[in-house]
This record gives sequence, C-alpha cells and structure tokens, in this order.
Amino acid sequence: MTTSVTAPELDLLGIGNAIVDVLARAEDGFLAGHGMAKGTMTLIDAAVADRIYAAMGPGVESSGGSAANTCAVAAALGARVGFLGKVADDTLGTVFGHDIRAAGVRFPTAPLSGGAPTARCLILVTPDGQRTMNTFLGACVAFGPEDVDEAEVASAAVTYLEGYLFDPPAAQAAFRKAAKAAHGAGRQVSLTLSDPFCVGRHRAAFRAFVKEETDILFANEAELLSLYETDDFAAALAAVRQEVALAAVTRSEKGSVVVAGAETAQVKAVPTEVVDTTGAGDAYAAGFLAAHARGLALAECGRWGSVAAAEAISHFGARPQTDLKALVG
Repeated sequence: MTTSVTAPELDLLGIGNAIVDVLARAEDGFLAGHGMAKGTMTLIDAAVADRIYAAMGPGVESSGGSAANTCAVAAALGARVGFLGKVADDTLGTVFGHDIRAAGVRFPTAPLSGGAPTARCLILVTPDGQRTMNTFLGACVAFGPEDVDEAEVASAAVTYLEGYLFDPPAAQAAFRKAAKAAHGAGRQVSLTLSDPFCVGRHRAAFRAFVKEETDILFANEAELLSLYETDDFAAALAAVRQEVALAAVTRSEKGSVVVAGAETAQVKAVPTEVVDTTGAGDAYAAGFLAAHARGLALAECGRWGSVAAAEAISHFGARPQTDLKALVG
C-alpha cells in the first residue's frame, strides 16, 4: 500500500445502488399475501415491481439506496461526501440526482441512456416499524468498472462500498477496481455487508473481499453470523477482528460493538420510539464515519453512529429530519 502525499478532498465516497425509495405502511397480512419475508430485501423484476406498486397504499417517494443514504446523513453531519451510482436518463433519475446533490453530496456519475429505467425500492413498513424491501435494480445493474472514477476514489479518505451492489456481476469487478485505486492512493476501503441473504448469495466473494481489501467493515449481527457461518457471536467477532483493521457491528437495541486490533468498544443504543427501521444501519455507518473523519475515539464514533441511527428510526423514511450536528453534541 502506497502512502498518499496529498490531503483528501472528500472524507467519504460512497459507491452503491442509486435507487428511488417508495415507502408505504402495510399490515403483516399484506406481506403474507405477497409471499414476502418480513424484514428482508428481495430483488424483483419489473413486472413484480408494477404489481406490488399497484397494490401498495399511499407512498412517499424519495431518493434512496443504502450507500446513498449513508452519504446524505454523513453530509448532514458536516462530512465532505461524494457518491457514485447509476441512474437512467429519466424522470426518476433526475429526481435522484437533484435530491442527493441538494443533500450536499457530490454526484458525478453519468446517467444511463437507452437502457433500463432508474431503480426503485418498494418499502413496506409494518406497525412494529420493521421494513420489508422489494427492489427493482433497473439501471443499477449497469454499474461496472468503467463507472469507477479513480480520481474521485483517490480524492476520498474512505471509499464506502455497499454490499447490495454485489448482486450485479460487473459490480464485484468495480469494487476491486475501487479498492485498488483507494489503496494505491493510501486511502481506506470500507464495506457494509447490507443484508444476510445478500451475504449468503455471495459468501465466498464477500469473505475474500473482506479479508483482502477491507479496512473498515460495517455489519449487523445477522450479517456477521452469515459471513462466518456460525451462530456464535463471540466466534464471529473474533474472526472479523483477525481480518479487518476496524469493524463496527450493530445489534439493534443492544447497541453496537466496535473492534480494532485488541481494542473493543461497547456502545449503547440511543433510546427512541421506533417508527420505521429503514436506513438505521445506513445512518449508523454515516455517523461513525463522520466521527472517524474527525479522528475521534472508537467509542465516540460508535456513539455518533447510535445517535444518527436513533434519529433515522424515529420517523418515516431514511433521510434525517432534524439537526444531526446538534444531536451528536
């Protein structure tokens, strides 16, 4: 790994699926009627997307996608942020680009012309606050190595990669290219595992990428257990401690555990009323990385993450609705 001689222009560059979220409330019976597994993310095709959308109740549309949400929250916390992700040259693509730039995030990726439409995620929020996601990836699957702007990557202290993007074949090559560019510039690579089912589909590729390319790993407990194929959290934590320099593992109401070498920080969750869990992990990563950019201690990075996550789940939708800078103190 070479050492960069220039200070980074960006604290964080996210790479992930550029998606427009459509959120609506739903009862458990609606999920069962459509064969959905509660609390998970399922990839769907255009026909299924149309069918679910037609059956959903009134929805709220907003720019989304896991890494894009992280970027927006990090920007709200004062971090200098960019994002790479593929939208189409259509109405939803224009909406996505406007929203993320309005959030203070640099978004230079050229839109896809003449291909699939901009992606959308149909998010059903049940009365218990759980979100069940049905994702039509659309233009996202066109994201490949050619969309990785190596100069943008080199300009960022941390390049943050979204595990959901592992599904399209070209994306894994894009991740490798981004990691090479980041490490070549002396920067760090961060990965979020995103979803235990996503990990299950690509476990070997994830394991290799974590061990070979990842400096900072974000996961929830279920994702980490899936990665290492164990039911023993302590064993999974010991395994990840050996493979990455820094890992932050969220455990819902139990808070989070941050490990770095021999150091361990136990971080409490911030109590709040759970309205909608959409974006909780995204917000946690944003808070953590925004604090990390300031050189704060691990426990304080985790606290920022917990504060941001609590704000995210206290209202409908994944983007912040209050002054996060004030909340983290």
